[in-house]
Amino acid sequence: MCGICGQLLADRGQVVDRSELERMASSMHRRGPDDSGAHVDGSVGLGFRRLSIIDLSTGHQPLSNEDGTLWIVFNGEIYNFPELRAELLARGHVFRTSTDTEAILHLYEDVGPAVVDRLRGMFGFAIWDGRTRTLFCARDRFGKKPFYYFHDGSRFVFGSELKAVVAASAVPREIDLDALDSYFSWGYVAGSRSIYRGVKKLPAAHTLTLRQEPWSEPQITRYWDIRLAPEEGRSERDWQEELEHELSEAVRMRLVSDVPLGAFLSGGLDSGTVVALMARHSDRPVKTFTIGFQNPAYNEVERARLIARKYGTEHHEEIVEPQSLDLLDTLVDAFDEPFADSSAIPTFIVSRFARRHVTVALSGDGGDELFAGYLSYRKLHRLARLDVLPGLLRRLTFGTLGALWPMWAAGKGLLYYLSQDRLGLLSAFEVFPGTERKALYAPDLWAALRHGPGREERRGLAAASTGDCIVSQAQELDMRTYLVDDILTKVDRTSMATSLEVRAPLLDHKVAELTFRMPTRLKFSPDQGKLIFRKTFGPLLTPEHLSGRKQGFAVPVMDWFRKEKRSWLADVLLDPGNPIAAYVRQDFVASLMRAHDLGQRDFSFKLWVLLFFSRWLERTGAGRSVPRVG
Repeated sequence: MCGICGQLLADRGQVVDRSELERMASSMHRRGPDDSGAHVDGSVGLGFRRLSIIDLSTGHQPLSNEDGTLWIVFNGEIYNFPELRAELLARGHVFRTSTDTEAILHLYEDVGPAVVDRLRGMFGFAIWDGRTRTLFCARDRFGKKPFYYFHDGSRFVFGSELKAVVAASAVPREIDLDALDSYFSWGYVAGSRSIYRGVKKLPAAHTLTLRQEPWSEPQITRYWDIRLAPEEGRSERDWQEELEHELSEAVRMRLVSDVPLGAFLSGGLDSGTVVALMARHSDRPVKTFTIGFQNPAYNEVERARLIARKYGTEHHEEIVEPQSLDLLDTLVDAFDEPFADSSAIPTFIVSRFARRHVTVALSGDGGDELFAGYLSYRKLHRLARLDVLPGLLRRLTFGTLGALWPMWAAGKGLLYYLSQDRLGLLSAFEVFPGTERKALYAPDLWAALRHGPGREERRGLAAASTGDCIVSQAQELDMRTYLVDDILTKVDRTSMATSLEVRAPLLDHKVAELTFRMPTRLKFSPDQGKLIFRKTFGPLLTPEHLSGRKQGFAVPVMDWFRKEKRSWLADVLLDPGNPIAAYVRQDFVASLMRAHDLGQRDFSFKLWVLLFFSRWLERTGAGRSVPRVG
């Protein structure tokens, strides 16, 4: 796992500033504390920070082919690289290292951009092809590894993190107001935008090609897609056997490491299954890491212990206290842009905890999206039944109530969107709905926005879904948006901030493609999700895991904001000198705090969105002037 960066200048007569390139790479020190490197050849420069996982002695980057015509910087892990390496050696390629990085480079020599089709793993990389004066970049299928870039008329700048890109002197740090509106809507900056105008994210499962001569806009191409194509005619037992084989193989492949390796273990089905399969393939006790809370409603420690005992793991536990909010500035620095999923706190803590013992950890991420495990899917299913009501009656019945009834613990007004149309259910997950954002924002900010950020795009994705019902449509939308922009972003930034690599076998693309072919009825019922997953892997778990109430990896922010951190929160958000006052109306913020404090509503998510943005403004200095309007 590493941090990569680079620059390509339009003018071949110019030279990339090596010191600036090294400064870009150094900004990602935590992502790669073990080694660094830079390659500058006139108008092209590649930078690198390394976290050593495989081939500890010869894995230095940037790396070239034999004749120096190709150079690569690579972030990630390719789990099928031993097979690829054997094929390439048989075809006459000469290897200087035992790394997956060199396998990618030699494979690119043979097949060009089609290299991504052969890679099984997580990756973000850039290859400079000196033969054609072309920069070829790629991001993995689910977007586990990040890739930011800036492009204007004279240069292209890229990096694994936003901080690396804006470390280049030519990249402006002007807030993109539509990206800010996206943040207040979803709790993260969605899609290809970043919080800074002009800096973008390469979408998951896409490549980017940029030719230096003639200089033009980057060509962005999708190479893989989520295709829900249910197959009938197979027995459920056949599906279970294939699922067991594919996931077991995905776990086995992710155990390859030249450094200590372990697993995150919660009380859920997904991480418990991953640990069980790790134990199957390991000849030594698996190292497992669990965190818990004093509040029993959020504590899964006891269930995690059951799996640890069942498989004789080397188990480690830690309890999270309200003082964990002191990590806020650490998280702001790790994410580089506003990001309001408070489960980043326990994810950072368990990553930091695990890093004391291991360098790599496996996780259970992806199970809820692939196997319809979220409680929200059951709510969607029940609400969609009301779609039989005539449209006008639906609007009259639910239009007002929807704005008042938040969806499970997140303030997401599903009924409001149900009153619009059925597909509106799939684009409804807003933290602050439009009417609230109008009341929240400073008047000049509201006037500058196009409103409803990403809603039309999400509605388009939902409308184009190949899913066979409202649940499968929601799954597909989550995999394209929430999974990439929230879940995997959270895991990457928090783990990399502790120099820990996290691998997610459930999101192996072979496993995912198998679930795309499964009929929804095998995964979901109105009463329960993950049906086939439970049947397949239930024998590996305990009765408590199969019967226990589903718990997300959440923190008791609601209680903290009403008790231990109540006065602190008010001091921060209602301080007239706080730069957030240039963006939001503090009287509206005060009303949210009063309602939350009195127990009228749980506004902890909304308050966390405001708190994180406030600290981001102060940490970056981006709030020292009133936002540009228009």
